[in-house]
Amino acid sequence: MSSPAPKSPEQSEKSKKYDRQLRLWGDHGQKVLENAKICLINATALGTEILKSLALPGIGSFTIVDGEKITDEDIGTNFFIESDSIGASRAQVTTQNLLELNPDVRGDYIDETVDHVLAHSQDFFDTFSVVIATSLPEKVLMPLSRHLWEKNVPLIVCRSVGFLGYIRCQIKEHTIIEAHPDNENADLRLDNPWPALQEHLEKFDIPKLDNKERSHVPAVIILYYYLNQFKAEHGHLPKTRAEKEEIKRKIIESPHPDEHGIKHLEENFKEAIRYINTCVNPVKIPSNVQAILNDDSCINLHQTSSSFWVLCAALKEFVESENSLPLKGSLPDMAADTNSYVALQQLYQKQAQNQSEIIYRRALEIARTLGLSQESITETEAKLFCKYASQLNVIRGSCIADEYQKTGLDFTSYLEDPDSLLFHYITLRGLERFISEFNSYPGQLDDHVEPDLLKLKSIIGKLLAEWGCSQIIRDERVHEVCRYGGAELHSISAILGGCAAQEAIKLITSQYKPLNNTFIYDGITSTSASFTL
Repeated sequence: MSSPAPKSPEQSEKSKKYDRQLRLWGDHGQKVLENAKICLINATALGTEILKSLALPGIGSFTIVDGEKITDEDIGTNFFIESDSIGASRAQVTTQNLLELNPDVRGDYIDETVDHVLAHSQDFFDTFSVVIATSLPEKVLMPLSRHLWEKNVPLIVCRSVGFLGYIRCQIKEHTIIEAHPDNENADLRLDNPWPALQEHLEKFDIPKLDNKERSHVPAVIILYYYLNQFKAEHGHLPKTRAEKEEIKRKIIESPHPDEHGIKHLEENFKEAIRYINTCVNPVKIPSNVQAILNDDSCINLHQTSSSFWVLCAALKEFVESENSLPLKGSLPDMAADTNSYVALQQLYQKQAQNQSEIIYRRALEIARTLGLSQESITETEAKLFCKYASQLNVIRGSCIADEYQKTGLDFTSYLEDPDSLLFHYITLRGLERFISEFNSYPGQLDDHVEPDLLKLKSIIGKLLAEWGCSQIIRDERVHEVCRYGGAELHSISAILGGCAAQEAIKLITSQYKPLNNTFIYDGITSTSASFTL
């Protein structure tokens, strides 16, 4: 999205304030973010770092659920708690201090433990955009996980202990429209231009242009001319590297000599050469999009189908009719005179608008047939959907409670690698079970380190046996967890907090691909890894 320059008079104060992030997820993404409701369970150092990174970009509101009172340990690790707050409600103090970060954000707190809230008001969590839980013992996490899974509310579970930490995302179904891939080719449709574009492109006879006219022609027109020339000679568009090199040579040899007899290749001709490898291939339906169009949720719609799937059904009909996705309607910047570029740009924009209108109207008809409200799909949403149709993705995750009972991951193959970070996942899982069984962290008391080490080793051994894994975790890895005594390090929590907030924003905005499903960070070696468990 292009945003006004910082000194532009039409730029609002809010646009100035959020300028950098608007460049990442646009006005529409910011609007969704400003309507988001976040629930944080436990205002630990990690929890407050996550909320900090969500309050600053302007989430709508947050609620902290935490029944703990502030201790000396909180003072040493949590930047949002001051020394004169010992004994006060941790939820209340952190809420007040977090709200000072951004006056646009609303905040509330509940000075109760999460298990108390679950027992007395289970539907409390159902209205949140995302629930984020930190430092939850296994016996509390399990019922929370099952409840949010049934209600289709995303859950992010995080833990930071010593130099280690993890983030786990529980997503039942998450649909993505704007994936923002690192590399994306321009959608020029030069292999099969629609009539209006073809008529415009064929007005130009490149060799007959004088040197001044040559420098004003957009690269798309230059490339189309030489593609047509190649097609007339060979009967098909270039497919191989050698064939593309042939077009490249034709463009390089095309300049007229100047008054000194020297040939100069203008910048727009150099751009045409750069487009050869990326923009002359036939337009295909990406495999990720084809899988979505063949998905049962797209084929068998019902009254509870989301607008995403209704639009997918309309897109499926369009693809079957046109054998292509709708046009994006945008052109990359090109070296050309303004009038030539704008004329070409308008052709692409008009065609994209016509195609998105077709899909939008069809989606409304489908929604009406299903008995859905006509307001359930907006024209703006349909335009975005069509513009980024090639980026569509669906992620279906797994329930944490199910994973804790039986994981589908083959641990043996991972644990054969002595440097695999999956070792930390196993030790941290053992830590959570230890907390549930003994109501304390291993090594929390100095004189309990050795006895706790034996207990934790036994718990980890049982876990590995449950997973059918014969590997043994080395003593030093278990001892590393015990020596932390459950302590958080603020620097580690800050890193994990930023990562977890990023995942929450992805889930809220339906932009960028979120984590699927576990991220592990090792602060000792400054390494990280992701696993699908």
